[in-house]
Amino acid sequence: MLLVMDVGNSNTVMGLYKGDDLLGHWRVCTDNYRTLDELRFLLGMLLDHEGVSLQSIKGCCISSVVPQLNFDLMRVSEQVFGVEAVMVGPGTKTGLIIQVENPKEVGADRIVNAVAAIEEYRGAIIVIDFGTATTLDAITAKAEYRGGVILPGVQTSADALAEKCAKLPRVEISVPGCVIGRNTEDHIRSGLTFGYADMIDGLVDRFETEMGAEPVVVATGGLAHTIAAISRRIQHVDSLLTLKGLKAVYRRNEKGAA
Repeated sequence: MLLVMDVGNSNTVMGLYKGDDLLGHWRVCTDNYRTLDELRFLLGMLLDHEGVSLQSIKGCCISSVVPQLNFDLMRVSEQVFGVEAVMVGPGTKTGLIIQVENPKEVGADRIVNAVAAIEEYRGAIIVIDFGTATTLDAITAKAEYRGGVILPGVQTSADALAEKCAKLPRVEISVPGCVIGRNTEDHIRSGLTFGYADMIDGLVDRFETEMGAEPVVVATGGLAHTIAAISRRIQHVDSLLTLKGLKAVYRRNEKGAA
């Protein structure tokens, strides 16, 4: 079995694959100060809940944007599962042609999402990931990673409003019944949902012009379904895109792979 992990700034998403079948997946809070023992216990508990023994894990692939956790995650894989994890980074085989000024700056999660997208869709692709930061990535029909955009995530923007504006409340992010709100909470919801949807659509329009092709637009991340429901350009939502990409990257890098 293959264990894949995507370590984000807010959440860590893990998946367990048997061949191409995803047996289970979990989302836990990312804690930058978890010890090796805590990580070992957490993984053991999640696997035990699925009735999976530690010894049945024969491979591990990790993407992480939290560098301080990487060393202990690698050690957990070696000490608990007895396997050397594939840590997505410079030198990892992905099949992508990275066409940015400094390839080392591109987040591992963005690379993994791009790998999954080119395996699932044909032609030019734009991948949008609604995480702590919202990212848009442009991939050509020749599997060239052209670059993209980073902006504050929807929840991050909501938190900033509540923290910096004394009279504004924290709200649950949902799409209100109309754009013009009749109360303060709906004012905020409208800005966070309709505002982000229109911003995403506008950026996709600009991407399309620069790419010179009509792209397939794929969204992932925690609020992807919410924004996609009111976006005119998002065509597909795949909450498991990153896990699929990690599986694909592992297969390209496992021992004996062509």
